[in-house]
Amino acid sequence: MQAVHVKWLAAAVDFAPSDIAAELTERMTVFLHEQVLPAEPLYEAWRAERRGTPEEWDVPPVVEELKVEARSRGLWNLFLPAVSNLSNLDYAPIAEVSGWSPTLAPEAINCQAPDTGNMEILHMFGTAEQQRQWLTPLLGGEIRSAFAMTEPEVASSDATNVQTSIRRDGDDYVINGRKWWITGAADPRCRVFIVMGKTDPDAPAHQQQSMVLVPGDVPGLEIIRHLPLFGYQDQCGHSEIVFHDVRVPATNLLGEQGGGFAIAQARLGPGRIHHCMRAIGMAERALALMVARAQTRVAFGKPLAEQGVVREQIATSRLEIEQARLLTLKTAWLIDRAGAKGARTEIAAIKVVAPRVACSVIDRAIQVHGAAGMGADVPLAHFYAFARALRMTDGPDEVHMRSVAREELRRPA
Repeated sequence: MQAVHVKWLAAAVDFAPSDIAAELTERMTVFLHEQVLPAEPLYEAWRAERRGTPEEWDVPPVVEELKVEARSRGLWNLFLPAVSNLSNLDYAPIAEVSGWSPTLAPEAINCQAPDTGNMEILHMFGTAEQQRQWLTPLLGGEIRSAFAMTEPEVASSDATNVQTSIRRDGDDYVINGRKWWITGAADPRCRVFIVMGKTDPDAPAHQQQSMVLVPGDVPGLEIIRHLPLFGYQDQCGHSEIVFHDVRVPATNLLGEQGGGFAIAQARLGPGRIHHCMRAIGMAERALALMVARAQTRVAFGKPLAEQGVVREQIATSRLEIEQARLLTLKTAWLIDRAGAKGARTEIAAIKVVAPRVACSVIDRAIQVHGAAGMGADVPLAHFYAFARALRMTDGPDEVHMRSVAREELRRPA
């Protein structure tokens, strides 16, 4: 890592996107303001009418309408370099714009988690038949998927702890185990689960795990409950599921047996750029709302914008956003040049920094809005829940801080 650290300092660092990426970012910004933001109240009203009913997980029609519009504007599958011809650095600002509307915009352009990560590993490790069956319809936005790794009984921040059993039985694998916080499992369009479990408990620690593709309608796959995220029930759901002697063909193995841990690491590199830039987009929208509120709300005889404490909150938010963005762009730039492995310390760092900054900025925006910030008239409370969850998604802060410290301690004195 030291060599990479020094190398990037000596290189000609340029975070400017390519001409096509700059044009796509502008196109995405126009799409956001013309189509996505006006669709938010329609989406929320449709879901509110069905909350607590069996139709709660159905997809609001406006989602499909936005997807059609996005495709017509050339805003589709931009996250995947092999399809879009964009680098990670090119895609980063587009992801940031989508973060202004984290529920609607990423899905509108088919760049939503967990599907993006699943499509990436199907592209990298899937067989031709697996790609035909699952990757093609995912790229087409025809289906959705889930990634099943986290378990309630073990600390899943250490993936070697995963206890779900994936046992070879003739021409099949038999799966038994319990997973939770499986994003997308409630969505009626979820057709496939990528499941991580142990195929060989006696192998070296990082070669015990494998990944298999499990169709959503396979016998023995049971959804136990849908888990609210800080009180919010997202349309796609975050669910607890159980595998009871689930049987799939051995051809459903993703990559090699024992390669599950390595595949998981490959999945999490570029995906963290996406998460972090969307978090920065949320922070930018929160700051915009904070500024608008400060300029129009009067307290103690003058607008909040003229109160020193509020000005400091605005300035601090701008400083934090800029620092987080620059670190994330540097990480994207490094991934493009040295791969996820070469940028592993920076990837860990942004996964801590960006969600923390988002939480801080959104929290200040809530404070400036007063009681209004806690309700549903502005998206800040939902943003805060979303950003706070990112401090757990793809591993908690503590795991990434541990990684950064480990690399620092390894550097020559």
